[in-house]
Amino acid sequence: MNIRLEETKDYREVENLTREAFWNVYRPGCTEHYVLNQYRTNPDFIPELDFVMERLRVGDGTSGMEDNKIIGHVMFSKAEIILDDGTHFPSWTFGPISIHPDYKRKGYGLKLLKYAIDKAKEMGIGLLQMEGNIVFYKHAGFDLASKMKIHYHAEPREAEVPYFLAQELIPGYWDHREGTYCPPKGYFVADEHPEAFEAYEATFPQKKKAFQEGQLPQFCQSCGMPLTKKEDCGTNADGSTNFDYCQYCYKDGKFLQDCTMDEMIEHCSQFIDEVNKNMPKPMTKEEYKQMMQGFFPMLKRWRR
Repeated sequence: MNIRLEETKDYREVENLTREAFWNVYRPGCTEHYVLNQYRTNPDFIPELDFVMERLRVGDGTSGMEDNKIIGHVMFSKAEIILDDGTHFPSWTFGPISIHPDYKRKGYGLKLLKYAIDKAKEMGIGLLQMEGNIVFYKHAGFDLASKMKIHYHAEPREAEVPYFLAQELIPGYWDHREGTYCPPKGYFVADEHPEAFEAYEATFPQKKKAFQEGQLPQFCQSCGMPLTKKEDCGTNADGSTNFDYCQYCYKDGKFLQDCTMDEMIEHCSQFIDEVNKNMPKPMTKEEYKQMMQGFFPMLKRWRR
């Protein structure tokens, strides 16, 4: 295997690899390939840390031997943490990191990531944080970000968020500070420009979206209702399933309620007794509304 910087000629192959690697893994379908497509022109993108892993051609090129094939990719991005005193503190993140399905669980992902992290250290990058599975990323030096007093914007400040991880690359860079991290806006490009994403997605072979075990929790992007099966979802104008919105908010390509975000929060708060059945500690209606004021602006319908 060879690891090198991505080149322009690799773009489509890498985007297709990313789509194959993430399809139906964290959600029905995926958007990571579009994030990558758009990120290359984002000022936060770091071209010096944009790596591909390729399987080198074997043999002499005769008798049907294959050419070099890209089987992995990772990119890095500038980020920031808002310290408790309001200061914007420089940090960095990475992803998507993709390994072709045929090469997963063979150690290639860890090898690619460790190589990239070593290069990041050489560039003077002091701190990484990201969302991922601690079972895998602990082998690359990551631990829960909460242990470093780095909080995740979408979770309660005191929560130990199991999927939010961090690693200090330069000892003393973080220096016991405390602050809150929000992923760079570039990672939300598919939500902010859904029509452009759909047009881009249409240039790839059609694949079936599906719910499957192990995906991240999915929520209606209008009311926040959990989406756990196809029957929970709304429908598009052509009758196909819309995996972004629930059946109570979206039908036949249209929202069923013409309302503001605050009106939707007020509407949802009437179901607080049902919500509390799944909460470790019951909330009052006012506590629930306050929590939704922080959560709803991240939903696609209300994001600005």
